[in-house]
Amino acid sequence: MADPMRIRAQASGDKATVRVLMSHEMESGQRKDASGKTVPAWFIQEVTASLNGKQVLAAEWGPAVSKNPFLQFAVKGAKAGDKIAVTWKDNKGDTRTDEATVS
Repeated sequence: MADPMRIRAQASGDKATVRVLMSHEMESGQRKDASGKTVPAWFIQEVTASLNGKQVLAAEWGPAVSKNPFLQFAVKGAKAGDKIAVTWKDNKGDTRTDEATVS
């Protein structure tokens, strides 16, 4: 299982800015290892975010996204104390969900 995501959510007015740093190797399937063998593809395919259980973001990613990806987005209607949950699923079937409280 991957390391936890670092999620920061800060309210400002009627919206919150959410910043997420995901820990994932994100192999494209095109790189070769020291022995010359191709490293198999391993990357995040789906990312979703929810505010208090209601989905507010859905994204499909591919192998072109860099290692340990950073994602930033804004959510209208979020206020201090609300819960933001971010989930990703990779092409090997692994998933991770972490949540943070809007400050």
